[in-house]
Amino acid sequence: MNKVGIVMGSDSDFPVMEEAVKVLKQFGVALEVKVSSAHRTLKRTIEWVENFEKQGGKIIIAGAGLAAHLPGVIAAATTLPVIGVPIKSGALGGVDALYAIVQMPPGIPVATVGINGAKNAALLAVEMLSLNDPALKSDLLAYREKMQAEVVTKDQELQKRLNS
Repeated sequence: MNKVGIVMGSDSDFPVMEEAVKVLKQFGVALEVKVSSAHRTLKRTIEWVENFEKQGGKIIIAGAGLAAHLPGVIAAATTLPVIGVPIKSGALGGVDALYAIVQMPPGIPVATVGINGAKNAALLAVEMLSLNDPALKSDLLAYREKMQAEVVTKDQELQKRLNS
């Protein structure tokens, strides 16, 4: 069963969304990746969301640039948690997408990460899934401990360079 669905409006969004794929694979989370547009393939998008939910999917990560309607359309079609990833594109560099995703109307929330923040979207999904999965929670804690150790090591290396 795919626990996390990753959807993007265009295959040109994949280089950003691939970061979410990498994180989820690192944690062994089953996933499904889809290109489907809120505007050009609305019916197909909604059908995919409904089928994903029926098949036991738990969380959807939706990436979109420009007007960024995809995360909101998906959120309106399901009660599953939706995490929106604004994609940097167009004249406004992703700020338009950020505003479109984060400013959802009351009643249809979309969790939103920073522009091009697919990695954080995946980590948020892992956190959500770890609420009911002790092994995944343990893996997440180990991931964080590794990050901490890397920062300490980098600081130690910097201090050596500064003091030599």
